Amino acid sequence: MVNAAAWFGAAAFYLFVAGPAMHSTALQSLVGSRNFPYFSEAFAQLLAARYFDLHIICGLIALGHLTAEWLYLAKHPRRFWLGLAIGLVAWGLLQDYAVQPHLRQLHQREYSVTARADLRDAARRSFIIVSTLAKIMDYMMVAGLAVWAWRQANPPDAARFVPTAKFRG
Repeated sequence: MVNAAAWFGAAAFYLFVAGPAMHSTALQSLVGSRNFPYFSEAFAQLLAARYFDLHIICGLIALGHLTAEWLYLAKHPRRFWLGLAIGLVAWGLLQDYAVQPHLRQLHQREYSVTARADLRDAARRSFIIVSTLAKIMDYMMVAGLAVWAWRQANPPDAARFVPTAKFRG
């Protein structure tokens, strides 16, 4: 339950608090309006890198719990819950190792001084599209984590009498 709560809490904090703070007027006044577009996104990328590392760790712990329940208690996880956990971890891996590096590359290309103006505009448009799709998937991920946390808080009713064959020594 602690892992599910930390996982969901970190995702909700990243998506609803920390992410929007990187594009706020307070940050704009801190770094200056001239530097804001570049640095706000650079700060957001640093934050995203740390968050998705935490996301992957929490997901691997959740998969470890499912595996331990299966091995030691002979509780076979239902396909839906196993699929949800694997899907959440896979999304974190995809974000950390594919989407975020691509966004970083597009961001650097958009603010490159040596690139032509048409290439910078194309990078800006691509960045907006990819980041919007990633944000939509992040909202879906938080919804999935809410379902996962609810499931951990409300496990299915166990059998009243457990046969001794269920315990392995």
